[in-house]
Amino acid sequence: MGFRNFFFKFSKSRLTRLPSGSFTMDRQGRVISTTLPQFLPASHMQKMGRQVLAFFRAAETARMSLSEMVVYYSAMKLTAGELRGEAIVFDAPQTLT
Repeated sequence: MGFRNFFFKFSKSRLTRLPSGSFTMDRQGRVISTTLPQFLPASHMQKMGRQVLAFFRAAETARMSLSEMVVYYSAMKLTAGELRGEAIVFDAPQTLT
């Protein structure tokens, strides 16, 4: 046992797959339904959904007619649609091709 191991407990990190699926949110920001895996915390879905709802509300305030939003991250693609004040959000991992 080394000196570091005596004072610090290191845990092995596991690689997990990026989530793929969708969820819908109501006007108050509550998740109504989801097809995302259970290992994804509900707090992450709520944070993403609230940002999407805020985006669509800001577009409505600015009198912009937006019904869809697509965001590309380095490892993930987020597509969101507006449903009369509610939102549906699709998460998909990006491929290398």
